Parts: sequence; structure tokens; C-alpha cells
Amino acid sequence: MYSINAHAKVNIFLKITGYKEGYHTLLSRFMRVENLYDTITFVPCACKTFTIEGCEGVPLESNTIYKAYKALNEHTGDLDILDFFYKHKVVVTKRIPSQAGLGGGSSDAAAFMRLVKEVCNLTISTEELAKLGSTIGADLPFFIYNYPSANVSGFGEVVECFDEAPLKLELYTPKIGCDTAVVYKTFKKHLLKDISLCSFLGWERLDSRTLLETIADPVVLNDLYVAARMAYPELKSVAKEGWFFSGSGSSFFRVVL
Repeated sequence: MYSINAHAKVNIFLKITGYKEGYHTLLSRFMRVENLYDTITFVPCACKTFTIEGCEGVPLESNTIYKAYKALNEHTGDLDILDFFYKHKVVVTKRIPSQAGLGGGSSDAAAFMRLVKEVCNLTISTEELAKLGSTIGADLPFFIYNYPSANVSGFGEVVECFDEAPLKLELYTPKIGCDTAVVYKTFKKHLLKDISLCSFLGWERLDSRTLLETIADPVVLNDLYVAARMAYPELKSVAKEGWFFSGSGSSFFRVVL
């Protein structure tokens, strides 16, 4: 068996920088969550077709791992990939909650791509793999580079390692699923016109602990927080003092000192 961990992430800050070609651009600090991860395992099995277990309720065509499999096949044309998955199934052990702003689906797909590169000896660079991953989802490049902490910009395709150790984080995920597309659509409709690029100049140069201690306001740190509360009003009643909001939600996090 071959196995890899697919870690969750939080957004220390997330600022929308514009909107073009039908998508929002951003500047964000992504940080890997060391103690929360899904596990992707390739288990020997005679399979007539590509087989995934552990993602019940998600149609195959919508599964990010399946999208990653198709993208790798089409991009590389490597028959070793097809042959490998006639002899192995993909088993996903899920721990990262869905629609929680923690990047679970993207992390799973990125980890899958990294493991396929290894087991099938693909001659594809990490940069090329990240570019391919960006066609599946905006968060994939961060997970493919596998940096503990990074500044992410553009549509998510620009990933620059930030030299800091991951903070010890505590997570809190209420039983509310936030659809990323709905949150971004809400932001575009109600808040896009109000963005101010000068309001966060230099944030990308500050370490994450300093950012959280200095700014200390989840609304200021994450442009999507207000949009998420507009789209999902119940978030207001579950928010806790001193906790920060990750991505498009619904998870909150704080630093454990």
C-alpha cells in the first residue's frame, strides 16, 4: 500500500484584491494545520475502472481526486497511471470537515497528485504539477507545493513560501456548511466595490503570529467573513470572542499559546 497525509489549512488573513475573467483575485497567508489531515491510500485491488472509497455522497465526476486523476492522464498521457489504477483503488480516510474553509477537497486532490507522481515515477516538475492543479481548484497549488506557510496571490496560482514554523492551532467547526461559490457570489454582489488595496499593504511580510496579535479582528483579517455571515446568518450566533475565520468558512481557529 502507498499512503500520504492531506493536511488542512487555515487562512491567517484573506484579502480580495480584485475581480477579472470571472474570478476573484486575492492575497492570503495559508498555513498548514499539522494535527488535522485526511489520509489517501492506494490499496492493491483488481479494478475495472477508477475506484474511490471513503467519499460517500460525492458523485465521482464532482470528486476532486477523480478530477486530478483525469487531469494527470490527459496532461501526461502516461499509460503507467492507467495500469496502476487497474491494480489499485483509492481509499480516503476523511477527518477534515467539508465546506469548512479548511481546504479538505483541494488538499485530498493535491496529495493524490503528489503520490501518483511518486509511485508512477512521473517526469513532471512540482511547478508543472501546481499549474495543472490550478485547473482543478484555486487552493491546489498551495497543497502541491506543500509549504508549511505561504503567501498566496492571484487566482491562487502564485505561491511563495513564507519562512515560519506553523503555529499550534485549535479549530472550531460549527455544524454549518458554507458553499464557497455562494460566499464569493455574495462578496461580489455586496462588498467588492468597497475593497481598499492600501489597507493591507505589507501584511505579506509580517509573520502570522504578529498579524493575528496586531490586527486581532476576524472581520478585518478575512474579507470573506462578512460575506459568509450575510449568506449564512447563523454564523453570527456561533462565533466566539478571540477566534478567527478561515477561508470562506465555516471554521474558526485560534492560536494555542
